[in-house]
Amino acid sequence: MKSVLKLMAGAAVIVSLHSGIAHAKDLTVGVSWSNFQEERWKTDEAAIKAALEASGDKYISADAQSSAAKQLTDVESLIAQGANAIIVLAQDSEAIGPAIEKAAAEGIPVVGYDRLIENPAAFYITFDNKEVGRMQAREVFKVKPEGNYVFIKGSSSDPNADFLFAGQQEVLKEAIDAGKIKNVGEAYTDGWKPENAQKNMEQFLTANDNKVDAVVASNDGTAGGAIAALTAQGLAGSVPVSGQDADHAALNRVALGTQTVSVWKDSRELGKRAAEIAAQLASGKTMDEIEGVTTFNGGPKGVEMKSVFLAPLPITKDNLNVVIDAGWISKETACQGVAAGSVAACN
Repeated sequence: MKSVLKLMAGAAVIVSLHSGIAHAKDLTVGVSWSNFQEERWKTDEAAIKAALEASGDKYISADAQSSAAKQLTDVESLIAQGANAIIVLAQDSEAIGPAIEKAAAEGIPVVGYDRLIENPAAFYITFDNKEVGRMQAREVFKVKPEGNYVFIKGSSSDPNADFLFAGQQEVLKEAIDAGKIKNVGEAYTDGWKPENAQKNMEQFLTANDNKVDAVVASNDGTAGGAIAALTAQGLAGSVPVSGQDADHAALNRVALGTQTVSVWKDSRELGKRAAEIAAQLASGKTMDEIEGVTTFNGGPKGVEMKSVFLAPLPITKDNLNVVIDAGWISKETACQGVAAGSVAACN
C-alpha cells in the first residue's frame, strides 16, 4: 500500500506541476471561509496555502464565523484587498449570491468550494456528495439491514445536506418500501453544529423510547453529537453511525467501534486543486479549459455549472490502514484506547 501511495503522490505532483505552469505568478487568491469550527477546514487551508506558495502566489482569507451576513462583507473586503480570484466556502448558498455577482461584475473568478453556489459565474469543486451519502448508507445497512433508522442531516442552508440525503435514500429505498427499515426521526442540523445534532438525537431517542437501531449522520461533527447522545443512554457501540470527513476524532471512534464509517474526502487534494483552478482562472483560462471539468446541473434550480468532482472513500475498521499509510492520521491517534488485537490497523 505504501509503495502504491508513493506512486500516486508522484503522479499527483507531475499533474500539479503541469497544471500550474500556464498561469502568471504574483496573483492574490482570497478565501472566504464559512467558519473554522470543524477540524477539516484547517487541513483544507494548509493545502490551499501550500499550492499557492509553490506557484508564487499570495493567500489572503476571512472567517465569516458562521454568519451569512459577515460573509458578504468578507468577500467585499477580499476584493478590496486586491484578490484576483476568490474561493468561497459558503455559509448560506443563497445568501452569498450578491457577493458572487459583485465579483463577477469586476471580472474576478469565483470557485465555489465544497458547497454548491448555484450561479454559473462560480466554478464548483467538491467531492461526489450523493456518492458520499450512498457510501454512508451502505456501511450502516451492512450492520443493520432492518430496524428503526434516524437521519441526522446537515444544515438546511447547505445544498450538500440534500445531496447526501438523496444518496442515502437511494441505497435504503428498497428496504424502506419493503417495511424492513422504518424512518423514526429525520432532522436538519443547523450550522452542522455537533451540539445541535446531539439535541436532535436526544429528542429522537426520547420519542422512540431509545428503540433506535441505526443512525445515518451526514458528517463527523453530527456523528459525534449523535454518539454523545447514544453514550448517555448506554447505546454507543451497539448502534451503527455514519459520518464523513475522516476527522481524527471520528477515525478514533471508528477504531473504537462507536462509529461505523467515516467517508474520507482527502481535503489536501481538494484544497490543492481549488488553489490551482483559482489561479488558472485568474490568469485567463476559461472554465472549459480546466483539467477534469464536467457540466453539473443537479442542484435545486438545475443551473448548469462547470465543475470538478473528486472521488471519496469509505473508511471502516477493515481499511483504517489506508488513512494511516497516507499520512492523514498517525497510528497513535487513530488507535488511542483501542484494545490490543481488536483492529488490524492498530496491531
